[in-house]
Amino acid sequence: MSLSKGYRFNYASEVVEGLNLIPPKEEWPIEEVLAYLSEESGLVFTVLPDHFISIKKGTALFCGYLKDRNTGDPLPFATVQSDAGSTISDETGYFEVELQGAQGLVSIRFIGYRNLEQEFSSNDPENCEEIYMIPQQLQLAEIVLYDYLIRGIDQLDDGSYQIDFDRFTILPGLIETDVLQAVQAFPGIQSVSETVSDINIRGGTNDQNLILWDGIKMYQSGHFFGLISMFNPMITQNVSLRKNGTPARFTDGVSGTIDMETDDRINKTISGSLGVNFIDVSGFVDTPLGASSSIQVAARKAINDFVVSPTYTEYFNRISQDTEVENSAGNVINSDKTFDFYDTSLRWLWKASEKDLLRLNFIVARNDLVFNENANIDNTPVSRESSLAQGTVAGGLRYERRWDERISTDLEIYNTDYNLRAINVNIANDQRFLQENKVSETAARMNFSMRLKEQWQWNSGYQFTETKVTNLDDVDDPVFRRLEGNVLRVHSGYTSLGYFSGDRSTRADMGVRLNYLDKFNRIIWEPRLSFNQRIAEGFNLELLGEFKHQNTSQVINFQSDFLGIEKRRWQLADEQEIPVITSKQGSAGLSFNRSGWLINAVGYYKEVEGITTQSQGFQNQYEFEKAVGSYKARGMDVLVRKQLDVLSAWLSYSLLQSDYTFETLPERTFPNNYDITHAMTLGMSYEADHLRLAAGWNWRTGKPTTIPDQDQPVLNDAINFRPSNSDRFLDYMRLDLSALYLFSLTPGTNAQVGVSVWNLLDRDNTLSRFYRVGNPGEARDFTQNSLGITPNAVLRVNF
Repeated sequence: MSLSKGYRFNYASEVVEGLNLIPPKEEWPIEEVLAYLSEESGLVFTVLPDHFISIKKGTALFCGYLKDRNTGDPLPFATVQSDAGSTISDETGYFEVELQGAQGLVSIRFIGYRNLEQEFSSNDPENCEEIYMIPQQLQLAEIVLYDYLIRGIDQLDDGSYQIDFDRFTILPGLIETDVLQAVQAFPGIQSVSETVSDINIRGGTNDQNLILWDGIKMYQSGHFFGLISMFNPMITQNVSLRKNGTPARFTDGVSGTIDMETDDRINKTISGSLGVNFIDVSGFVDTPLGASSSIQVAARKAINDFVVSPTYTEYFNRISQDTEVENSAGNVINSDKTFDFYDTSLRWLWKASEKDLLRLNFIVARNDLVFNENANIDNTPVSRESSLAQGTVAGGLRYERRWDERISTDLEIYNTDYNLRAINVNIANDQRFLQENKVSETAARMNFSMRLKEQWQWNSGYQFTETKVTNLDDVDDPVFRRLEGNVLRVHSGYTSLGYFSGDRSTRADMGVRLNYLDKFNRIIWEPRLSFNQRIAEGFNLELLGEFKHQNTSQVINFQSDFLGIEKRRWQLADEQEIPVITSKQGSAGLSFNRSGWLINAVGYYKEVEGITTQSQGFQNQYEFEKAVGSYKARGMDVLVRKQLDVLSAWLSYSLLQSDYTFETLPERTFPNNYDITHAMTLGMSYEADHLRLAAGWNWRTGKPTTIPDQDQPVLNDAINFRPSNSDRFLDYMRLDLSALYLFSLTPGTNAQVGVSVWNLLDRDNTLSRFYRVGNPGEARDFTQNSLGITPNAVLRVNF
């Protein structure tokens, strides 16, 4: 197209497709022609050199107020997305978002309400549209404490904590949204070993936590053998954390539940990200497959094939401390140490109709460590390879059917396989020792939900689970092979009744789960309770309770198992040496939330029965004992948080008293190995414009430990220990910093750069220690310390 003055228009065909306008008058100057075309079409015309004019889709502003359809209350902090940008509604429900043209598709998401996707026309701030969101009756939980620590972390009225990474800002020491590091920011949750594979909730061990990824139970949680989460942060959008009051549809996890979910929204346009930090490189893409389907793929790999960073070196030194990788025996020299990890995740959604939704998930993750052991045998150089591999392959399918406004059903099926394998060579004795631990689990669950009345909700369902655990020990000279395999099938039925008042001030959920363990012909009843009441302006009362059980646990046979790096292996209950673990727990909490202040205090009591000494990680006189016992935990979690315009500061404190009871041990009752009596965190985050900053100070009393008798450390060729857990390591302390800067590269593309420092003061914190007999009369100690000062940096581009 050209005009009398010789102007030429440059544009993509889809930009003007479908536009029909009355031609401008021929006598108009070019400026008037462009003004007319822009006003009528909403397009942007830019005059370029040599009489060229580019045509692009223009952006326009759309504003609105989000409200509850039933009550008219504003909906703050909802996520609003368009084809040109995204935003969050403020406390009054108000938002502004750009559109590519005069009209555009706007997507609105808010917890507890149905997702809304609709075409809207641009408007001005004086004529903002009121948008009424429909409550999702089949999801009763709603937010009662916004921004529990920082923006993106909320507490729901069912007692759970929700982490929404779409709204997530920044935590001290973290520049990537590591799921299992983030949950350790909550009071009552620590990791005594400073790893994500050993998260301790209210005195419990890590194997007492139920970890779910889109409904799939995971038996592996970490890369770098536990230092970072194996769940790719780009594809994991929401996390639900429960310390108590678990709904009846969940089983396992007598200490807590960490439920991770991918995005359940079908993306209409392609988006993704590429990023690199001092540990790994990662990529993510979310692309539509037609109008009713989309797929997400995420992948991540260690960077040490390309460059060895200071962070990688610090991590590698941490996992190999006092292990066979680091310690060379006699004239044996270890060399050629290599380590690698990777993970790949996939999520596919298909909305077959307005009532039917299908979701497919797949995840694979692996850690590999290889090194050579070298020695001169009879004046001949000999080199043999030792290795350690840990991996998970899992897949799941979920089909949801919404029959009408009141009734819905969903079917979930998954299979998860975990494998830990180590080959340890002994050059001097020409011996090879193979160890392997495998878990394979298949489960199916059918759930039925019905809204009985406006304020009543009934859920019921059935679950079948088959778990197989195999352990192998194989020595080639002298020939020894021990293979143990066990299978357990569990049938479970559950039902629950939920109630919420019309003004949303009262919410209650009461349920029961019935489990039948076919191998033991045993029935286990598990009542569950969740109650929340707003009792005054700004005050909130919470009561939670549950009975739970679990059939698997992790045990440690020897500190040198699996090269001393990953000592824990999964075992299935046999009701003889390893019983089914059962628990009961109750808690009461009171919150005050007003004028930017949040004060939350929760007291709890927990009993766990059926634990074994092997599952508790003893490193003293009970390291090789096989005894069955229990533990009790009582304590309090407290949080005080103050929010200003751009600043959030918090102080959390946990008090815990936990004791073991083992009837068959010489000491019947003594402190729990995970009895962290006092733990305190002081944190602060700043967010303004494109900059995010965070700083945090962590302190806790030292972990209980047992030391040898000072006067006679060795007795009868064995370590002569003092009373169990009668001493403690020195107090743990750590200062962390992190910073992120976000900026725009091109329209539709943005980037972020960030730096963090873990343990800024380089404090030497002792995490664990065990003893062996050294020289005659001497007790030799083997100590693992925390990470030293560990910097990290990230560059990520989002499109």
